[in-house]
Amino acid sequence: MPTIGIPPFQYTGSEAQASAAAKQVQEVMRGDLLFARYFDVTENGPEFNTRKLGETMTAWTRANATYLLVGNIAYAEPYYTIKIYVYDLATRQPVFAKAFKGTKSSLRRLGHIASDQVILALTGKRGIADTKIAFANNSTKHKEIYMVDYDGENLQKLTNDKSISLLPRWSKDGRIFYTTYKYRNPDIFAIDLKAGKIAPIILRGGLSLIGGVSPDGKALVFTSSGGSNPSIYLYNLETHQKQRITNKTSVDGSPSYSPDGKYITFVSNRGGNPQIYVMELATGQTRPLTKTFNWSDSPQWSPTGEWIVFSGREAPYHPMDIFLVDLTGTQLRRLTTDAGSNEDPTWSPDGRFIAFTTTRNGKRQLYMMDMDGSAPHLLADLKGDSFTPHWSF
Repeated sequence: MPTIGIPPFQYTGSEAQASAAAKQVQEVMRGDLLFARYFDVTENGPEFNTRKLGETMTAWTRANATYLLVGNIAYAEPYYTIKIYVYDLATRQPVFAKAFKGTKSSLRRLGHIASDQVILALTGKRGIADTKIAFANNSTKHKEIYMVDYDGENLQKLTNDKSISLLPRWSKDGRIFYTTYKYRNPDIFAIDLKAGKIAPIILRGGLSLIGGVSPDGKALVFTSSGGSNPSIYLYNLETHQKQRITNKTSVDGSPSYSPDGKYITFVSNRGGNPQIYVMELATGQTRPLTKTFNWSDSPQWSPTGEWIVFSGREAPYHPMDIFLVDLTGTQLRRLTTDAGSNEDPTWSPDGRFIAFTTTRNGKRQLYMMDMDGSAPHLLADLKGDSFTPHWSF
């Protein structure tokens, strides 16, 4: 992998504020670039000196750096201006130069945004540093909806329903839809993060368990008990019309959309034990992807459209584990084993990582792993138990 050299970020203005900001932004960007795994990172080199630019670049080249990332933080109350430059050490030419401005509370996010833009400029691929994970947690003795940055930092409590709130589902416009028993019925609400408001979407319709938001943001897919058995419904957010799309004597649930919005995946026990199914919305044509599981749950379509991740167990009394299945149903891959009960998988928006919940440490915690099951690690060490995470787009 190419190596990015990062000398200490420089700063101007009030020394105490600017110095602390420079260290914080550098630390955030270093962590982001390492996590992305497109680069190695080294800080073993001289300070950046514009008056001795050639000598500085030569020294970093000798330190095996391919690129040199330079940061400067200027503080003029109450704003910080972050200037980020990246030099290609082979050509000694700048390949990235941008400025970012914000207050102290926005420094961490500005670092994430800068990291994503550097990754895009150098690799042509989007970064995920500015993404977030929403989830439910019971640390207040109620289940409420929370949100953390992709690296487990910056925890924010989003609801105060003092009831059971779960299944947060992001839309591409940044809203979070979720199911809550706030009014003593499982209803669907929406959190508008930009406006700072929470509003009801589907009220008193019997059971309403949110499954996902369509890629165009115009519809929800959810589980409802409106019929004789729990079934899958679509809800048009513009017309407020419901459409029932499964009508079997079975229990159907846990729906989610394909990346193109033309299909859904869901769980049904119509063939016996709960298995993973795929439906084409235009025709209603449905086929199973799994047939032999004792239990299956929470399927989520990969952003690239190639895989569906889900939790399941292969035999009674086995713990739940995370699996991948391809769209033909012929390739099945186990991602977790012998490590507690593993559930609620959700994809990173670049399809390279999976967040999930696990009891491997004695309580239900948020974990993350590579999409092949390698490198599992604790995402955030939080009080209480955490449930049903969903990664932002």
